[in-house]
Amino acid sequence: MAFPPVEPPPTGWLLDAADAVEGDDLVAAGADLDPGTLLAAYRLGLFPMGLGRDGAGTVGWWSPDPRGVIPPGALRVRSSLRKVLPRFEVTVDTAFADVVAGCADPSREGRWITDEFAAAYEELHRLGWAHSIEVWQDDALVGGLYGVSVGGLFAGESMFHRVRDASKVALVGLAARFFADGDPRRIVDVQWATDHLRRMGAQEWSREDYRRALERALEAPQVDLATVVPTTTV
Repeated sequence: MAFPPVEPPPTGWLLDAADAVEGDDLVAAGADLDPGTLLAAYRLGLFPMGLGRDGAGTVGWWSPDPRGVIPPGALRVRSSLRKVLPRFEVTVDTAFADVVAGCADPSREGRWITDEFAAAYEELHRLGWAHSIEVWQDDALVGGLYGVSVGGLFAGESMFHRVRDASKVALVGLAARFFADGDPRRIVDVQWATDHLRRMGAQEWSREDYRRALERALEAPQVDLATVVPTTTV
């Protein structure tokens, strides 16, 4: 993959979240999953999910209100989790396709990652925009997450685990690297703040607050996650 990332041809679609209705998470439908379209969407605060069964069919563009966000210093690592961190090895961008496949496992509830989505993000990965955090135990991939990094935004797309705590370890590994430079403009977007993510420090921001923070985040420098030496605390 490339660093700095390669800017793809611009999208031919007009994407705009300005007309989103307060409290309505789905703001548009259609378009495509070309790299230029995806990047334009993330820069506007949108992300895609399929609207059909198992994620197939028309692409929906989402802008949750409220939005789940982890800002610098907000991630909470409980003592029980901190104790198990040494049991795992965390890597970056060594098994992107395998992480996406783990997130797309058809046995998972709420599966929405189709072959079309997987191919689109693998192309973003090749261009240097999409990244994976892998969690290993005894040389086996036991968890991870993937998402898109644009300036000071890391837009988390999905995570999975095959052993207890592995997805939490992936999130800790991401935060330790993405926030390592101390730039206060950086944000990790987790889309919706589930109970699990709130316990780890995710906050709920209004769409308006998120978009203001996103404008600042996009001005921050791009992070080469694969080469960052993680901080010892998050």
